[in-house]
Amino acid sequence: MLDNNQLLRFTTAGSVDDGKSTLIGRLLYDSKSIFEDQLEAIENTSKKKGHEGVDLALFTDGLRDEREQGITIDVAYRYFTTPKRKFIIADTPGHIQYTRNMVTGASTANVATILIDARHGVIEQTKRHAFIASLLQIPHIIVCVNKMDLVDFSEEVFNNIVSEFEEVSSKMLVKDVRFIPMSALLGDNVVNKSENMPWYQGAPMLHTLETMHISSDINKVDTRFPVQTVIRPQREGFIDYRGYAGRVASGILRKGDDVTVMPSGFTSKVKSINFYDKELEEAYAPMSVSITLEDDIDISRGDMIVRTNNKPEPSQDIEVMLCWLNNSSAKPRAKYTIKHTSNDQKAMIKEVVYKYDISTLERNNEDGDLTMNDIAKVKIRTTKPLMIDPYRENRTTGSIILVDDTTNETVAAGMIV
Repeated sequence: MLDNNQLLRFTTAGSVDDGKSTLIGRLLYDSKSIFEDQLEAIENTSKKKGHEGVDLALFTDGLRDEREQGITIDVAYRYFTTPKRKFIIADTPGHIQYTRNMVTGASTANVATILIDARHGVIEQTKRHAFIASLLQIPHIIVCVNKMDLVDFSEEVFNNIVSEFEEVSSKMLVKDVRFIPMSALLGDNVVNKSENMPWYQGAPMLHTLETMHISSDINKVDTRFPVQTVIRPQREGFIDYRGYAGRVASGILRKGDDVTVMPSGFTSKVKSINFYDKELEEAYAPMSVSITLEDDIDISRGDMIVRTNNKPEPSQDIEVMLCWLNNSSAKPRAKYTIKHTSNDQKAMIKEVVYKYDISTLERNNEDGDLTMNDIAKVKIRTTKPLMIDPYRENRTTGSIILVDDTTNETVAAGMIV
């Protein structure tokens, strides 16, 4: 049975004018997830622009530039709920110069929806988006073959695109790929099943999103609890209380578990798990709780509580797939602050192993400069060991960000290899 409050995050990617914003608008409109005043404003704007019906794309293009140019520039987040699930949509831009925006919007997603214009088939942008989705280890991909109304709802066109995409994705680490033929403009196979494509036996997009199994997307094996803060209320009834608050990054913590505190290596047992004023028997990802231990150990922010028989690898030399987010390029051997879960350390980029040419997806071993939107494999050295897991096993303890100390800007996001 599905958990009614289960949250599914999905990102949309596609080339310019593939109909991403129209698709999201259709999803919100047909699932009745739009407030009346919003609807009224958009109906008025549509009339001003001379459209006959409602311009569905206006539901997501929140920036004035986007509305005026009719394109998506930044990541726009939209929330909606159906009786079965809650959703967060990240509408990410398709242009190559906004690769960093796509990486940002997709980094926490369960599902990537990649739009393909049925008239054009798999193009360079499609390959790039599939590559980024596989790099970010997004567990599920839905390929939406849109604008089927412009190819007479042809089954042959759809099947050819499926074969083309499968050939591309076979070279990547993509586990679960589904294909849906649709017309976002007319509403075919978005929320309601299409009468124009009786040959398609699968479910429409919303039903697919509502029923997709995502519980196993979270790592339930490796217990990782990064400590964010130590709670010492010092008030009556809690004089000796010393709790460690944080968010369970992965795995399950139960009362009585043998745990080790990293990096000190001290061991203890879980005495209690608290959520507000309730005491729990267990906590699992992604719950935020406070836990107490049987022994009085010196623990502070940045430490990690793990199961004694399943510890992460403390490491100062880390290999990372890095996406450079900043306008100014990376300075050779410059010092940055590296943020990993609740742990902040100083770090230095030692070496750029290779860069990906995002347009050809080839590796470039010659060019060691990191500029905006570059994706590269780099070696980083930190001042103190970080408790890391590979990103493919744990998206929380496997990710880092780099911050420039002089400007305090986030300059890069990375996935530990």
